[in-house]
This record gives sequence, C-alpha cells and structure tokens, in this order.
Amino acid sequence: MSVNRLLRVGTVAVASLGVLALSACGSDPTPSGSSSPSGSTSTSTGAADCPKGTLNAEGSTAQKNAIEEVIAKYNAKCADVTVNYNPTGSGAGIKQFNANQVDFAGSDSALKTVSTDGSETEAAAAQKRCGGSPALNLPMVIGPIAISYNLDGVSKLILDGPTAAKIFQGTVKTWNAPEIAALNPGVTLPSSPIAVFFRSDDSGTTENFAKYLAAAGGGAWKGKPAKKWTGTGAGKEKSAGVAEGVKSTKNSITYVEWSYAIDNKLGIAQIDNGSGSPIELTADSASKALAAAKPAGTGSDLSLKLDYATKAAGTYPIILATYEIACSKGLPAEKTALVKSFLSYFASADGQGALTALNYAPLPEELRTKVDAAIQAIS
Repeated sequence: MSVNRLLRVGTVAVASLGVLALSACGSDPTPSGSSSPSGSTSTSTGAADCPKGTLNAEGSTAQKNAIEEVIAKYNAKCADVTVNYNPTGSGAGIKQFNANQVDFAGSDSALKTVSTDGSETEAAAAQKRCGGSPALNLPMVIGPIAISYNLDGVSKLILDGPTAAKIFQGTVKTWNAPEIAALNPGVTLPSSPIAVFFRSDDSGTTENFAKYLAAAGGGAWKGKPAKKWTGTGAGKEKSAGVAEGVKSTKNSITYVEWSYAIDNKLGIAQIDNGSGSPIELTADSASKALAAAKPAGTGSDLSLKLDYATKAAGTYPIILATYEIACSKGLPAEKTALVKSFLSYFASADGQGALTALNYAPLPEELRTKVDAAIQAIS
C-alpha cells in the first residue's frame, strides 16, 4: 500500500479516534520561508481578513515541510502577506520568540512551566515578551518520529524500547548484539559498530524521543528528557543534518521526523511496544498514539500529554506535536492581525488538509476547533 493511501486511512482514524481522546479537554542568518507570490487576495475559510505585511517565525525543523506548504497555500489566498519561517530548531525558536525577534515560534514541546536549575521558565519569559499576557501553546502539526537506519542487506528491522534505549545510550554497540538479534530472528546482522547520529541543536524532537526512551526503555535510558541530547553518538544540526548523516553513512541510525526519513529513503524500524506484534510506522498506527493523548493544560493552553509507553496493539508510540507559540495579547495591532490571519488558516480544515500528502497527520476535528477558538481570542 502506498504512503499516500496509508495517510488517507490514517486521516480518518485521526479524526475519529482523536475526538474520543481529546474531547475532555543556533539560528540560521537567513530565513528560509516562502515569500508572497502573485495571486488572489480573496478571503478563504480559516483565513479571516487578509492583511498586508510581513510575518517572521522560527523554530521546529520537524514542521518545516508542513509549514512551508501551508505558507504557499495561504499566499494563494492572501498575496499581500509575506510569511518567513526559519527552521532553526525548537530551542532556538523559543529563544528568538522570547527575545522579541520573531512574531511566533514553532516548538516540538510546549513552553516549560517548571525550572530545573532555578532560572526563569520558558513560560515566564514568554509572558514577559507578551507584555504580561500568557503565551499560547497551539498544537498545529502532528508528526511521528522514525528510528531510521542505513544497514546493508536489512530491509526490515525490529526494535523495542529497551533495545533502542541501549543503542542510543551507547551500551549496545554493534549491530549483531544479542538484544538486536533476539528481536530479528533469521536476519543476518553485521558485526559492525553502530554509528549513532543525534541532533546537536536544542531540539523538541530530541526531547520527545528522549521521553519515549525514558518511558519505554525499562531503565536503560539514564538521561532526563530535554532539548539537549544526553546520549551517545555524533551530532548533526537539524532534522536535515541527521537524515543526511544516516543516508551517507553505512551501519548508522538516528531519530528523525517521519517526512525526513521518507524524503531520504531511509530504513524505518518497526517498534515492538509489548503488544505481541511489531508495529510499522504508518499514519494509522501513529494516529492511534494521538488518540491516547490527554490534555495537559487548561483554558487556552492546549498542550498535550502523550503516552510513550503504550502497549496498545497496532499503536506506534513515538509521535510529537509541534506547537505554534504565540502571544494571547501584547503584540502591536498590525502584528496581531497577521498572526491571527495566518494561524487561522493553518488551523483551518483547508490548511490542515494540505499536510496529509507530506507524511503528517492533520489535527482531529475536536482539537482543531479548540485551536481555532484560541486563535480567534488573540487580541
């Protein structure tokens, strides 16, 4: 079955299952987003009045392909708005947002409300940046994280949480280690050392993957989930960097957002989550993990709590939600109009529908309407 066919199946599953789960509820110098092409300035569903001006944003590389597609579609509706998105990583995006350098940020984890070292929290800094009003965590792009590999002669690789944790911790060092061999009977595994690549920049993808290793690793993962990598390996910048590292290096492995694994034709490990059968990464299997998500915030804080240790059959457990971080209040009127217009389109059925062909899952309708309501309340 083709990827697009799987995505169409997964879209239905996301919409139906997600309603059940959620109803209770450094930097590049040059931005790489899209500029306005010529076209109609007519209003479309989800993009209220089309203003004029320039909108600058920065952050998550996991959503790069998604947001650039949405920018292109938005510009076809609102041609007088230039939207620049610089995919520098979640940590850099939040720092630039809090420093008042960009109008909104993309982050693969919600703003931190608890400090681990006594310093100011991300949420507190963001509230200062927003003139004393809270910043919003708006889940906008749902993307699975693939454990991707380059291994000659191995077209199907199975891993479980403890074995993945040992590989990325550095305690399992060769491909023919007993832990890997036991999960892959009949597969000829080389004795070669495992070359691990990780994100060297502050990354929400890193944090989400580390949360999976901590939750499902059976104690093999020793670090605390954070945007900075604490395991073994060689660092590469951004999603594109780790994907290229694996693509060009035999006997290697990394964690990367699904669309990058697909684009680079990398092997993608199946995950044994303890349900009795290894699970292939598809839109349908990832959507089942989204269905298990619980609201983690209140009011307009729409952050999600994901269950990385799920043992539900057919559920791929490693997914992330990319949030758009935006001020609820506090921006100049012209910037408020631009942010509301673009994010309204991003959260619209039309904007979300653009994501399915790019190996992302659209928001479940119940969550999408909550996101839209939060955007409309921005003032």
